[in-house]
Amino acid sequence: MESKLPDVGTSIFTKMTGLANAHGALNLSQGFPEFDTPTKLKQALAEQTLAGNNQYAPSPGVAALQQEIAALVARRYQQDIDASAQVTVTAGATEALFVAIQALVRDGDEVIVFDPAYDSYRPAVELARGKTVHIPLSAPDYEIDWTLVSNKITEKTRAIIINSPHNPSAKTLKQVDLDSLKTLLDQHDIYLISDEVYEHITFDGASHLSVLRDPALSERAFVISSFGKTFHCTGWKMGYCVAPPALSSEFRKIHQFVNFSSFTPAQFALAEMLRDAPEHVDELSDFYQQKRDVLVQALAPSRFKVLPSEGTYFLLLDYSDISTLDDVTFCQQLIEQSGVAAIPLSVFYEKPTQDKIIRLCFAKETDTLIAAAEKLCQL
Repeated sequence: MESKLPDVGTSIFTKMTGLANAHGALNLSQGFPEFDTPTKLKQALAEQTLAGNNQYAPSPGVAALQQEIAALVARRYQQDIDASAQVTVTAGATEALFVAIQALVRDGDEVIVFDPAYDSYRPAVELARGKTVHIPLSAPDYEIDWTLVSNKITEKTRAIIINSPHNPSAKTLKQVDLDSLKTLLDQHDIYLISDEVYEHITFDGASHLSVLRDPALSERAFVISSFGKTFHCTGWKMGYCVAPPALSSEFRKIHQFVNFSSFTPAQFALAEMLRDAPEHVDELSDFYQQKRDVLVQALAPSRFKVLPSEGTYFLLLDYSDISTLDDVTFCQQLIEQSGVAAIPLSVFYEKPTQDKIIRLCFAKETDTLIAAAEKLCQL
């Protein structure tokens, strides 16, 4: 059979986690928390299940959760949205990204993405018979050249995908970036998909500059969020999309045939958590900043150059003073010889760079972070 995605193989996350398991390595590669979901949320899920909320939810989402999401947007981003018309609950952020892309992209359309890019963007665009136009960002700053972006826009450009806080670079977009983006969207009448799954994990007192804060941007955008990242429950596969009513209507036409509706008791439990424990969201940045700082401090004696982490739960390391190996080979060797699993950054590029950069996930227990850093300091 002819493949629809001939260039897609096993993901780097599966490969590195498999190697980590085979060699008993400390797994700082795949981006999932080592610690558990909040007890309150687990208890709420159990109670909702026992209460009988186990059948199909409305396709756009349980009304109570839609309303709590709208309240969260108002509290965090000072914008009022229509919960029933603009919020759609999905089976994780990956489904939301896929559906948003299918809703927008037509045969021959181009979508601008920034490398290093999350690996689901390109396959989703190709399945919609579109093409991704890749703009590479360079270490150590990973800053966007908006003049270059402007030059890449053609009559075929349908959308731009942004991701902030950014996986894997751990950088955040600044106001100057959003202003430049807004100018381009106005000039060319194109759409925006804003991947904001790490929105509540920003550091050093900086606030997340959500697209939802700016009506001029949000009126032409799909904004994607993740409960899995926010509440340490990645295995629940719960996310959502906020978009204007007209875009939400198109989104829901496809969502109903991809997933129809998402995990019903979890929707009720998440609504309860958002309502009764708002402090969890508010404290998340400090929680992860402490973990970032533990890892950075523990790596201080090493020969790695530690790049700034402004958000997410990832940290980039430059190993150019340690090895001349390419990053994929270096990560394989790191697992086999040092017992630590990391992710090579080149796999997030259409055309791999020569940068000697690897990504660590610090959503781990303190003991794990210190033990991994001790091993890395021996290199």
